[in-house]
Amino acid sequence: MADSSFDVVSKVDRQEVDNALNQAAKELSQRFDFRGTNATIAWAGEEGVTLQADTEERVSAALEVFKEKLVKRNISLKSLDAGEPQSSGKSYKIGARIKQGIESDTAKKIAKIIRDEGPKGVQAQIQGDQLRVSGKKRDDLQAVQQLLRSKDLDVALQFDNYR
Repeated sequence: MADSSFDVVSKVDRQEVDNALNQAAKELSQRFDFRGTNATIAWAGEEGVTLQADTEERVSAALEVFKEKLVKRNISLKSLDAGEPQSSGKSYKIGARIKQGIESDTAKKIAKIIRDEGPKGVQAQIQGDQLRVSGKKRDDLQAVQQLLRSKDLDVALQFDNYR
């Protein structure tokens, strides 16, 4: 019998993020407390989002609206890397980034957790921005998934290609 395996990845559905951004933009344009503050949210490049408003308080509130919309669309807030409000002229901006993939140092940390605390006979291999976990028993692989879910890692993990 061949070894079973699965991939540990950190992906975000771009369409869901786009929907959350559009919902947040609509709410910012319609809510009474955002009237007259020039609060906006827009894409900034491929994986970036820019929030802008006239006051630091309103730009922070706009970020909270965006976070609410992400959570409602089942996108982990661990995937959002938002900066601090920065003054630029008469307005304040927050730059945020949607994190995709597992960085190499985080992948090494996850592989070490699997090696140290996981069941014997399970291997983890780093393949670019994901990990391939393989082992003889499917029960061991499910135990590894439970182990990784219980750890508080700084990335949102999904498990793909379970064979």
